[in-house]
Amino acid sequence: MKDVDPRMHSAEHILSATLVGMFGMGRPFTTHLEKKKSKADYRFVRTLTPEEAREVERRVNEVIARDLPVSEELLSAEVASSMFDLSRLPEETGTNVRIVRIGTYDACPCAGIHVRSTREIGRFRLISWSHEEGALRLRFRLDQS
Repeated sequence: MKDVDPRMHSAEHILSATLVGMFGMGRPFTTHLEKKKSKADYRFVRTLTPEEAREVERRVNEVIARDLPVSEELLSAEVASSMFDLSRLPEETGTNVRIVRIGTYDACPCAGIHVRSTREIGRFRLISWSHEEGALRLRFRLDQS
C-alpha cells in the first residue's frame, strides 16, 4: 500500500462513495491503484451506460473541486466493525482501525496514504469500463490539477 500514489488512492475513495450514492453498490472488492492509471472492481449487475459513466466522472470531479479536507481518526476495531465492513483490511491491523474521511462525503477504513485536500488530486477521468461475471470494472486516470 505504501507505493500507491496518494492522489490516486484518494480519488478511488471519492469514486467509490459516488458509486455507492448513485447505484447503491458496495465498495470495490479489488483495486489496482497506480500513478499512471488504475482500476477498481465492484459487484454490480450490469455495465454502465455512456451517460452514467459521464455522470460518475462529473460527480467525482465536482467533489474534488470542493477542496475538501482529508483526515483520519482511529476507532477501536469493535466500534469500527459496527460501522464499516473491515474485510479488506490487512489481518495485522490490530485493535484500532484507521478511518479516512473526505470532508463529510466519505468515510472508509483504510491503511493507505492520502492527500491532505481534494484539490491535490487533479482532474479525474474514467477511461473505460466493462462488466463480466457480476463484476463492473472501472479504469481511470488523473490529470494534473
